[in-house]
Amino acid sequence: MKTYQLKFEQYLPIPLAEAWDFFSSPFNLAKITPPEMKFVVTSDYDENTKMYPGMIITYKITPIFGIKMNWMTEITHVKENEYFVDEQRFGPYALWHHQHHFKEVKSGVLMTDVLNYAIPYGIIGRLANEVLVAKQIYKIFDYRTKEVNKLFGTYRG
Repeated sequence: MKTYQLKFEQYLPIPLAEAWDFFSSPFNLAKITPPEMKFVVTSDYDENTKMYPGMIITYKITPIFGIKMNWMTEITHVKENEYFVDEQRFGPYALWHHQHHFKEVKSGVLMTDVLNYAIPYGIIGRLANEVLVAKQIYKIFDYRTKEVNKLFGTYRG
C-alpha cells in the first residue's frame, strides 16, 4: 500500500483558545469545507460537545462526481490547545491519519495539518491519486484557508 503525506500550515490572527475552540468542534468542519462536498455531521452530538479521545464522528460527504458516501472517523489523541488526531474508521481511504497542531506565535497561532493517507485498489488507486485525489485534497485545503481567513482575518505577523 502506497502512503502519501501532505503538510499544510496557516497562521491565524486569533488567540490559541479561540483557535482550539473552533477547530476542535466537528460541527465547524462543515463551515470550512467546499459546499459541493455537501459535508454533514450525522453524529448525535450537540454543538457544545468537547472533543475527546475515542470520540466517533460520522459524516455524509459527496467527495467526487456527486457520489454520496458515509465517513466515520475516530479522535484518537487530544492534547488540549496543542493537537488532536483523527483517523478514518470507515470511508473512502485505505488509510487516513490527520494530525491537527496548534502553536501560539507572535500575534496569533500557527496551525499545522499533517495528513497521511492511502488509496485502496493498488495501481489503480495510485493512478487515481495522481490524477484526482491529491488535487482534490489540495483544493479542499485551499478552500479551507480562504474560509478561515474570512472567519478570522488574515495574519499580519
